[in-house]
Amino acid sequence: MSHTQLTLKQRFKIEFLLELNWLKKDIANSIRVSPATIGREISRNGGDENYDARKAHSKANRRRKIGKKKSKKLFVNDFVYLYTQEKLNLYWSPEQIAGRLRYDWGVVICHETIYDFIYSEKPEWKKYLRQKKGKYRRRHGTRAREKKREEARKNRIDTRGNIVEKRERIGDWEGDTIVGGERTTGIITHVERRSGYLLGDLFKKKNSELIKDKIVRSFKKISKDKKYTITYDNGTEFSAYEFIKKGTGMDIYFANPYHSWERGTNENTNGLLRQFFPKRSMFVKLRQKDVDDKVKLINNRPRKRLGYLTPYEVFVEGKIAIQGRM
Repeated sequence: MSHTQLTLKQRFKIEFLLELNWLKKDIANSIRVSPATIGREISRNGGDENYDARKAHSKANRRRKIGKKKSKKLFVNDFVYLYTQEKLNLYWSPEQIAGRLRYDWGVVICHETIYDFIYSEKPEWKKYLRQKKGKYRRRHGTRAREKKREEARKNRIDTRGNIVEKRERIGDWEGDTIVGGERTTGIITHVERRSGYLLGDLFKKKNSELIKDKIVRSFKKISKDKKYTITYDNGTEFSAYEFIKKGTGMDIYFANPYHSWERGTNENTNGLLRQFFPKRSMFVKLRQKDVDDKVKLINNRPRKRLGYLTPYEVFVEGKIAIQGRM
């Protein structure tokens, strides 16, 4: 078995089993480590008669801390320590210091090791660093930059084709969620723009991966000629949108932030669904069948904008309705 650090819980179990006079090999099997690990652990911590789990864990933590210090070249190599201090005083960056150590002296040290040393052992040296706020600059930029790059990749609603805006075909959808009282549960709603046909998928955990799987599974039941686009709001639950696009074969667009009226069909239909699932109502005991039953009621309710046809008649049966405003 590979070497692994024992946890405090495992050490308490060792102490308990020693009191029951278990053999070391049986203790090892019980906590799934090698017999050598158990033998070493007991012998360095008082033996069979005096083993104390708490003291053993405390000693192990001290040994690990000392071991980490010894592994750092800045601790064990006076030359590297003094060289680093000297060049920091000249406002060299840790990367520049590491580069010249390698070039001039053949000393290999990672610049991140220098950063770690400064922030954990020599915080007074931070004043020589250009970036003083965080630990050090993240390799791929700040979280704000990453978020900005992510937003830039999204297709915004104003890049959709005019055919979507005019509701000239079936197959353009709007998507959102309505949230349960627990704040972690909810219903994923998709509404087809021309017909008003609703899909509703219950989720018990607000997780983008889980929600992506439910969306892909739901749209597999819809024929290809009724799947062109989906327009979402900017909730993090749709952050796996690239996988939704791949799984459904549909183009994904996003409304502009805080512009809920840009998905008016979806917002209005969510209001219809809220008649059955009011705000702050708990969804934890809700079943998918409960959602399906209410969705069916909504899809079979006549709509004025459809000339009093139902969404089911327009979407499924292909009846033609004169489009008005929703």
